[in-house]
Amino acid sequence: MAYALDEFCGECRAILKSGQPLEKGLPQMAERLGRLLENDDFIAATFKPEDDFTKKILFHDDETDFYVMAHVHQGPKEGPPHSHGASWAIYGTAMGVTGMKEWERVNPADEEAAKLKVAEHYELRKAQARGYGPHAIHSTIHPAKAWVVRITGTNLDLLPRYRFKKGRDEIVATAGA
Repeated sequence: MAYALDEFCGECRAILKSGQPLEKGLPQMAERLGRLLENDDFIAATFKPEDDFTKKILFHDDETDFYVMAHVHQGPKEGPPHSHGASWAIYGTAMGVTGMKEWERVNPADEEAAKLKVAEHYELRKAQARGYGPHAIHSTIHPAKAWVVRITGTNLDLLPRYRFKKGRDEIVATAGA
């Protein structure tokens, strides 16, 4: 039997309640999200090729407060560097390609304007997922339409987050970035 959403959510809940450090739990949940995204029946039930919704909540765990959401990203599009504040997130690609950049702030955090440089740049393809801890600065790139499942530690709309902007912040271009 294929790995299903309810099994995935139950295992994520168990990981979050296990008491282990988040830096150990995020890769475990990302691995399980990859397994879920290998389930073509889950993909077909969650996404249709013609979908254009930006966010659909698939599951919310009241006890641990994590969310599982489906997103459709129109491309080509590159998002700005941002953090999810005190929350963590896991991104997994169901269809298409999600380019990811992880950013490093190279000036002191108490300075008003940030100076960022790319620390890592890679792609998440079908059934690939990766976790990002609290305050991790990252950005997404979608060269074409992509269908993505994202897990967050809470409702991000309720948290202070930071979006880095050209003109205020210095985004350092690096080769291959």
